[in-house]
Amino acid sequence: MCFGTGSHAGKSVLAAALCRIYARRGYRVVPFKAQNMALNSYVTREGGELGRAQAYQARAAGLEPHVDMNPVLLKPSSRTGSQVIVLGRPVGHMAVREYHAYQPEVWPVVTAAFERLRAQYDLVVMEGAGSPAEVNLRGRDIVNMKMALYARSPALLVGDIDRGGVFASLVGHVELFTPEERGLVAAFVINKFRGDASLLDPGIDLLRERTGIPTLGVVPMLPDWRGDEEDSLGIEDRRRRTKPEAPLQIAVVRLPFISNYTDFDVLADEPDVDVRYVTAPRELQGVAAIVLPGTKSTIADLAWLRGSGLATAVAERAAGIPVIGVCGGYQMLGRCIHDPDGVESDAGSVDGLGLLDVETTFAPDKHTVRVEGELLDAGPRSSGAGSGPLGPVGT
Repeated sequence: MCFGTGSHAGKSVLAAALCRIYARRGYRVVPFKAQNMALNSYVTREGGELGRAQAYQARAAGLEPHVDMNPVLLKPSSRTGSQVIVLGRPVGHMAVREYHAYQPEVWPVVTAAFERLRAQYDLVVMEGAGSPAEVNLRGRDIVNMKMALYARSPALLVGDIDRGGVFASLVGHVELFTPEERGLVAAFVINKFRGDASLLDPGIDLLRERTGIPTLGVVPMLPDWRGDEEDSLGIEDRRRRTKPEAPLQIAVVRLPFISNYTDFDVLADEPDVDVRYVTAPRELQGVAAIVLPGTKSTIADLAWLRGSGLATAVAERAAGIPVIGVCGGYQMLGRCIHDPDGVESDAGSVDGLGLLDVETTFAPDKHTVRVEGELLDAGPRSSGAGSGPLGPVGT
């Protein structure tokens, strides 16, 4: 089990690395995360959804992603609720307390998925979520200590030194664990270090003295790493990675419920392109194109777009520069959005931006599929099947 002292500590990357290391050593290894909360999801060959982190961890292990690797996915759809996806399929939208009441029903589904994987593979690399020491959530946390205790799994506790306070955070976590929980922690990992690692020796010695737990290693900061982050911290990192001198400036509207923002990383990877995530009309100055991205709550984000003034600003600029819509962003560009079954809201029908002569009607059942395509005038179709973003297992 890979625990972290908080979100964005490096759990997902460490789990992917362990999957790759053990796969190279000849083990049949598989990733697992009991419950994930993310707006970035991956669609399997069968059309099911799971967290993007488990998808790239599967690729690191040389596997095709499967919903058993992430049996519960929560996709926030409001400030207090989420769409709940179980084994790749949506089972409904639930407020926080509704989901808490539902957890006893979904826990056997989680353990059954885990047992299927454990029966098929030599090693299951598990990942926690956020922090395992949130005492206010302890009774309802099915992804951290409850899962580790069920599996009787040794755990690594990862601390992010780049944010500061890593030693206090690691010791504090151990202090908040019960004796049984403390017994699962096999080692600490200090992540995102810049500089001479020997400078950490006094702190590492103190960790051992205070907790009796060794430090497995220090992982350097990987400034160019950009995996499929799933939470809002990932997009905030992207907002800080600007290239104001780049000749081509592209604006992606940072919607409150933006989804699959990693779609735009391929643009940001171009040395002469700056992708800026914008929240106000003034930030559109000088851009060559505007993108309305996908969203888990199209109608709510369309209302935000109007309230921020960006709806008017985008419509005005559409006469002179390309405006691109992806998924929910595409729906916003149309004339009208209808939600007769209240899939997203009770608004019924709302006007879109009117830039496209299309109307969208939401249906209760969502169909997710994988597609292939090719750029016009860009040569023959190419396929990435069999390797994924991390390359073949043997490399």
